[in-house]
Amino acid sequence: MNFLDEIKNLKEQLKSTDKFDVNFNFNNIVITGMGGSGIVGNIFQEYYANIPVISIGDYGIPSFVNEKTLFIAVSYSGNTEETIDNVEDAKKKGAHVRAITSGGKLATIVENPIIIPSGLQPRSALGYMLMPLFNTFSAFSEDDVNEAYNVLNDMDKNHDEMKSQAFKIYENSYIPIIYGSKPFKSVAYRWKTQFNENAKTFAFYSYFPELNHNDTMPLKSAYRIKEYLFYAFESDNARINQRINITEEITGEQFTIIKSPTSNYFAKLFYLIHYADYLTYELALVRNVDPTDVSTIEELKKKLA
Repeated sequence: MNFLDEIKNLKEQLKSTDKFDVNFNFNNIVITGMGGSGIVGNIFQEYYANIPVISIGDYGIPSFVNEKTLFIAVSYSGNTEETIDNVEDAKKKGAHVRAITSGGKLATIVENPIIIPSGLQPRSALGYMLMPLFNTFSAFSEDDVNEAYNVLNDMDKNHDEMKSQAFKIYENSYIPIIYGSKPFKSVAYRWKTQFNENAKTFAFYSYFPELNHNDTMPLKSAYRIKEYLFYAFESDNARINQRINITEEITGEQFTIIKSPTSNYFAKLFYLIHYADYLTYELALVRNVDPTDVSTIEELKKKLA
């Protein structure tokens, strides 16, 4: 499967029915993962509010982890060093440990892991890794899934808007800055990492309303301000949209507003994710770089081994 096919495969991943067996009592959920796997915990943590959820993208686990913790490890390869270390620590603390992986060591040290298809870039398997959490805890309806599927299918057929944006970035050597807002702050971060890995470009992210207490100051007069291209996600929160408009007005900076064709959370989530998939893929093509290349990351891993 080439990388374009991997991108198009996202809509099929939404049909995954994988879910965890959680027929025991727990007080909190801790999710550990790195990179393209780690974004899964970030997205779920931002969405799910029934009990405390902590997402870890680092070595080490919270001291409160115990037998009342549901500890979920997400590693596409199954061999991510930080994730494996955290699983071993969680097991020592008596946590209920579950895993999502395509194989590797993780599949051998956690009982009954959810095994997802292999052969993809980890960042291209987001649906496979995220759906078990949604299927277990959120129970989105068939209508939600169908709406998201259709939104992604439309984008697969026509993503000229993303192609145009990619050329604009390339032609002007822009550095993208992405501004999100709840419940899509983590998606703004996903955009940043897609620019990093797919297009091999720097990008930065922040979110409303927090950025109105810091980022707003340099928008008027930062060094080399014209080298940045600002994106902001249109929000379902009228107050956030007002903040976006006023921020543009008082700083004189214009944001490229990303508007979803739907207000349905599930469909909007994947629309925003998929938009960045295509934008960064098209930027990789116009820059003549391989969107699948992660050789520098792999070199680092080899030197750490």
